[in-house]
Amino acid sequence: MDENRSTTPVSSHFRDFIGSGWAQRDELEPAQRPIASFTPSRRDRLSATFAGERLVIAAGALKVRSNDTDYAYRAHSDFSYLTGWGSDSEPDSVLVFEPTATGHDYVLYFRPPAGRDSDEFYANPQIGEFWIGRRPSLDFVGNELGLTTRDLAEFDGHLMSEELAGRVARELSEMRLVKDAWEIEQMRSAVDSTARGFGDIARVIKVIAGNHRGERLVEGAFASRARLEGNGVGYDTIAASGAHACILHWTRNDGTVEKGDLILIDAGVELDSYYTADITRTLPVSGTFTPIQRKVYEGVRKAADAAFAIVKPGITFRDVHAEAMRVIAELTAEWGLLPVTAEESLDLANQHHRRYMVHGTSHHLGIDVHDCAEARKSMYMDGVVTAGMVFTIEPGLYFQPDDLTVPEEYRGIGVRIEDDILVTETGAENLSIGIPRTADEVETWLASH
Repeated sequence: MDENRSTTPVSSHFRDFIGSGWAQRDELEPAQRPIASFTPSRRDRLSATFAGERLVIAAGALKVRSNDTDYAYRAHSDFSYLTGWGSDSEPDSVLVFEPTATGHDYVLYFRPPAGRDSDEFYANPQIGEFWIGRRPSLDFVGNELGLTTRDLAEFDGHLMSEELAGRVARELSEMRLVKDAWEIEQMRSAVDSTARGFGDIARVIKVIAGNHRGERLVEGAFASRARLEGNGVGYDTIAASGAHACILHWTRNDGTVEKGDLILIDAGVELDSYYTADITRTLPVSGTFTPIQRKVYEGVRKAADAAFAIVKPGITFRDVHAEAMRVIAELTAEWGLLPVTAEESLDLANQHHRRYMVHGTSHHLGIDVHDCAEARKSMYMDGVVTAGMVFTIEPGLYFQPDDLTVPEEYRGIGVRIEDDILVTETGAENLSIGIPRTADEVETWLASH
């Protein structure tokens, strides 16, 4: 709090009075979290890779939004992955790997609550109990996470070199390419919550039609579910109606939702563990696709289905994108939109069809919406698909409203279908299959709401 507007009393009489007269309260009872069975192997794997090196994994600090107000806190994903501490983690915490003769000792440092004999609990708006509520003790967190904990004041403040930090980030990204059983369970839960969020949208979408800034009402409907069942949204929701759907990262969401529009909704619930879904559906606001809307929509679905059909252990990750692009090229050529044949367009020297879909088809998904981003290309785009991987399949077609290469009836239509895919031992599972995908299913679904 700015000192020039603080009215907190500073008299000794006030300090004595506010520091006394409090009832004895029970300590919080820790219960070891299920994730505590999985984090030790993660830490041990990292330890083995960096034998003899001191590693410091920081949760990160609060970030100022404006003046003395902060953004909602989210610990760094690498810190959460290694500790199991998610939405209830403490800012400025640090996980340290201290080298030993046989590996590393793991110590979690964070700021414990101060007693009521100090002025912290009433005078510090960032960490004081009067301001943000009760904070956990060192013993409580240690027992919940299965870690040795110490006061942050004991941390020596020495961080890793930039070079070592980069190597650690790469290793952790590559470790997360294949999810363990707990992560897969979290992904299923995140997808299930996201499906309910899309159901909430389906219930209100017709009422929203014509409303000023209706896109924000769609965004708000989903956000309510995300806050109810998780930590919030995993990324800024895209609620793009009409031609806004042709803007790939449209997050202003300040447009009117017209009855004849398609609305592209890209949204995901992030759980308290930070694991997030990432799903896109494109819905007719009126409840029914027009013939041209249906044509484009079903074309995108055909590309998505073709990409999904080839997913199995042993393929190369980039093959998924190539298969979707094959269908996109064939369709746009069939519709007379390309100046060359589909085969010619697919040549890397041409790529005319990419005018209508400039983004990639897939990215890894997990504790980050674009998970494993620090992994080497040889492990990611050129990597071999393995059971336990979770990634998106999200082809689209976007015909800009001023694109003179397409007939007028196509202009302003943007469609994307995005699903979250788990690779199994024998193939793949579409985790988000329960959210209607075909044009007929979408229309029936919207009518049922």
